Amino acid sequence: MSSPVLKSPLSKSLRIALIQLKAGADKAANLAKVSKYIDDAVAGSKTKLDLVMLPECFNSPYAVDQFRNYAELIPQGETTNALASLARKHKIFIVGGSIPELDPSLDNKIFNTSLTFSPEGEIIAKHRKTHLFDIDIPNGITFKELVTLTGGDKATVFKLGEFGNVGLGICYDIRFPELASIASRSPYNSFAMFYPGAFNTTTGPLHWHLLARSRAVDNELFTVLCSPARDVEGGGYQAYGHSLVADPLGNIIAEAGEGEEILYAELDKDLLPKAREGIPVHYQRRFDVYGDFVGEGRAKVSDL
Repeated sequence: MSSPVLKSPLSKSLRIALIQLKAGADKAANLAKVSKYIDDAVAGSKTKLDLVMLPECFNSPYAVDQFRNYAELIPQGETTNALASLARKHKIFIVGGSIPELDPSLDNKIFNTSLTFSPEGEIIAKHRKTHLFDIDIPNGITFKELVTLTGGDKATVFKLGEFGNVGLGICYDIRFPELASIASRSPYNSFAMFYPGAFNTTTGPLHWHLLARSRAVDNELFTVLCSPARDVEGGGYQAYGHSLVADPLGNIIAEAGEGEEILYAELDKDLLPKAREGIPVHYQRRFDVYGDFVGEGRAKVSDL
């Protein structure tokens, strides 16, 4: 069966910067660092940036015994206000990594939450980490987010202005292909999945690149992963680093190292239809065999 000639789900190429930085114990200092890095990213870009992305837990230590101490209300909190101001200042989209969120309406539960801001400083997406990092690898790492966090209950897909639709997940969410599948299929037809994440030095070498490329190939979209920098001197949780962008063919087109860094990339609008026409999995899915949890309306997708 031949596939139709496609219009790209990305209306024009998207220029992005990933901010790979490490957070300390001082929230105000963390936010000041974010502000400086975003200023530097905009100033250092050879072309006008459209979007800046931050890593998971950029305003606090990544530690289960600290999340409640750093948790904020949304949208009243200082981090929300700071990112909104930076988005307005530079007239860019900001995918705001993730922060611990306090929700008094749900018995003061804590969520690991990512906000995306428009160039006008408005919140256009909010994703609560759906799958909590609760693992125990012998001779590797034990980490139990369930001790203090509550998981979100919705997939997140939203319109990134005139560029098109994108999906949003956080770290461990990338191991579950359903969120990216929801974003990529009709009626959303997203051009990218964004994943702020903090894989560690055990799980990172095993699966960071593999999962980014897998989600990209599964769904023929870009996957964008932004990690904290590794903090060997500071101790505590050691992030893997290696923020990266994988294209719809599964190629890694940009990758950072382990330290603090600004990584630039461009998502090419013309690559998406080429990938989807060349290997047309979008038209060859056998929903008559295994059903379509998106088209049949069973997926729970967030709505601001």
